[in-house]
Amino acid sequence: MRIGFFTDTYFPQVSGVATSIKTLKEELEKHGHEVYIFTTTDPNASGIEPNIIRMPSVPFVSFKDRRVVVRGMWYAYLIARELELDLIHTHTEFGAGFLGKLVGKKMRIPVIHTYHTMYEDYLHYIAHGKVIRPVHVKYFSRMFVNHSTGVVCPSQRVIDKLRSYGGTSPMRIIPTGIDVRKFSGSKVTAEDTQKLRASLGITEDQIMLLSLSRLSYEKNIQALIQGLPAVIEKLPQVRMVIVGKGPYQEGLEEMVTELNLQDYVQFTGEISNNHVTRYYKAADYFISASRSETQGLTYTEAMAAGTQSVLLGNDYLEQLLSDVTLGVTYKTEADFPTALVDYIHSEVKMDPEVLANKMYEISSEHFGESILEFYNDMIEYYQEQSFEKEYEKEFDPTFERLKVKLTSLRQR
Repeated sequence: MRIGFFTDTYFPQVSGVATSIKTLKEELEKHGHEVYIFTTTDPNASGIEPNIIRMPSVPFVSFKDRRVVVRGMWYAYLIARELELDLIHTHTEFGAGFLGKLVGKKMRIPVIHTYHTMYEDYLHYIAHGKVIRPVHVKYFSRMFVNHSTGVVCPSQRVIDKLRSYGGTSPMRIIPTGIDVRKFSGSKVTAEDTQKLRASLGITEDQIMLLSLSRLSYEKNIQALIQGLPAVIEKLPQVRMVIVGKGPYQEGLEEMVTELNLQDYVQFTGEISNNHVTRYYKAADYFISASRSETQGLTYTEAMAAGTQSVLLGNDYLEQLLSDVTLGVTYKTEADFPTALVDYIHSEVKMDPEVLANKMYEISSEHFGESILEFYNDMIEYYQEQSFEKEYEKEFDPTFERLKVKLTSLRQR
């Protein structure tokens, strides 16, 4: 198949969406398919990018590190038509996503959409939530997904939300997979992790807690910091490392100072993708209180690295952490200190057999195979729908004329 991905976010922009798209592209190519990415320009993009079509764009108003297409759509459409794409897969509800819809309609091919982002969690970024409200997200999302042949949802939470909006298109839960070898391989040695812990000033007898994400309000890192004093009362050897950058970093740093946690919490800033595995493996526990994730790749990355997690629960995470040896979830922010302390005191060790069984479930291979299965199902569904529409178009006028004639005969 020739598949067109349409997205406003792609590398060199760093995000979970960009990572998901790149992972899927590579898996589809392994199966012999051709993937073309229609996306935004980026000042940091390299000059030669095979199979990537970039359209002029500008930074998005409230997310300066994200971009939105402003022109060049007609040119991109002509390229898409020339490529004779078999299927469109949109990964955004904005500029490039609308272009994908247009191309699919003009070329009469299926349009699959992945609903990556729970927009209600991000409304505060746009005029402090005073312009765009949840009701606008509801109507907009419903319109977009109902004009898609089928929708990929990273978790049940997304399906529930879209159904509550009135979404009627076929939907399937397909979590993004990861390259488990990158995180589970032996390239990172015990010596590497010891060096990293030493560079962070964390001794062998201390407990390293890792938070790794964009430093934004909706990631709820503040709940972890606020709960840390109660953890320290029971476990004074705990140290928290916060990896990432973002608009809320200053607020989090101020919170650390106000709570006199400078000796217990440190910020590393953003780290190279090549070094992420070292941080996962150096940590004793991965922690999160985020409510904004549709899935959360950091959770599966930590798992693949063999690091246990203590996470604010949802349906997806309770399925992911299906065995206590993998980690535990807690119900509310207030439960974080108790859940973490109890789990550490339990001294439950990661079970290699349980972890091995999880590896395929969270792998990029499984992700690619699941998407391909959905593509094939939706191609068949699209053809059936197209046939029904053509049938109605051809036979409905005849049927209507017969009804009129029969009614006329009865009245005589």
